[in-house]
Amino acid sequence: MQVLAPAKINLSLKILDRRNDGLHELDTLIAPISLYDEIRIDKRRSGKGIEFRCDDPSVPQGDDNLAVRAAKAFFETTKIEPAVSIELKKKIPHGAGLGGGSSDAASVLLALNDLFETKLSRDALAEMAEPIGSDVSFFLFQSAAVCKGHGEIVTPVKLQKQFSIVLLKPGLAVSTAWAYSRWQHSREIPGIRYEAQEFAGQTFANDLERPVFEKFVFLAQLKTWLLSQLEVGAALMSGSGSTMFALMCENADADSVATRAKAALDPELWMCACKTL
Repeated sequence: MQVLAPAKINLSLKILDRRNDGLHELDTLIAPISLYDEIRIDKRRSGKGIEFRCDDPSVPQGDDNLAVRAAKAFFETTKIEPAVSIELKKKIPHGAGLGGGSSDAASVLLALNDLFETKLSRDALAEMAEPIGSDVSFFLFQSAAVCKGHGEIVTPVKLQKQFSIVLLKPGLAVSTAWAYSRWQHSREIPGIRYEAQEFAGQTFANDLERPVFEKFVFLAQLKTWLLSQLEVGAALMSGSGSTMFALMCENADADSVATRAKAALDPELWMCACKTL
């Protein structure tokens, strides 16, 4: 069985408070986008267990991989003896704030539910997903959604329009746990735009820009550059970074903006032009 695991961007991310368990209360609007990891899952004809392969050697293996953890959770919950192979082709960079690992985990849960005809409800899958990662529950719904709690309370929504976007990521990764731990005591960099942006009837803001920009100043510079381009309606960091995304004005050429960004700022920038789903 072949499945596509989409990336995501946070169109808005508000941190409401820190909870007693150390996690943060969130209110975030997330949209899946047309950038995908490719996953092939098959029942093994011989041998038992979960066999995992990935074309990216930097991706964690075994229990450190969210897709493997999702498969283990599925088999432990259903009491089915595991005998599957999972092959992952990575297109979504990790440490990018694009949810690649969480999407892989959700896609594995959905695929195994089909492959083994277990007919588990989305709520039952979400119960398995919650301990794996905060974005895994979101990806189970295959829709834009408002997520609250620490991400596990998911309310699907329909976006007012499909956005054309460009993703830009420098060669650095940001730890999500670190970004949240720094949120409370971080400060704004003078001259950088942090306030909410309005574009095409939608509000865009990300509270994690403050701690992340304080350490990774290049990301703040990248946002400022994007906002100075005529084709760009809004620009924001996704999640805890390090990907910045720009929402394009009507009929604008996203590839042209990305190419100019590489020339003006960093020839090694990873770039991708895609759309919200």
